[in-house]
Amino acid sequence: MGGPFWIGKDDGAWSIPKGEYGPDEDPLTAARREFLEEMGTPPPPGPAEPLGEVRQAGGKLVSVWSVHGDFGTARLRSNTFPLEWPPRSGKVQEFPEIDRAEWFDVETARRKLVRGQVPFLDVLLQRVG
Repeated sequence: MGGPFWIGKDDGAWSIPKGEYGPDEDPLTAARREFLEEMGTPPPPGPAEPLGEVRQAGGKLVSVWSVHGDFGTARLRSNTFPLEWPPRSGKVQEFPEIDRAEWFDVETARRKLVRGQVPFLDVLLQRVG
């Protein structure tokens, strides 16, 4: 994840691209939009397989899909968000939503993902064998 709160964090600090959507928006359409915004490229074409929903520790309900495709991590071009930083300084800075992307083997991915998203990895592994 990007932003100043995540600088220097690694294990337990990686996240699947995600975002919020309204009650009238299709969750898969929102997921595709968020992938484009956070990764800087559209998601791979093809059928999206739902991996379920998990409520994270902060209360956010996360729905995830898998799509078979290729993503070169050097193509990452995340959008940014404004944040007052340092806190109470009055200075607003722009930070990337995602600061880097990498491919990991399963055990490394299990260690890197935020705890609330590890169940998606388990579902994906069950589906692909």
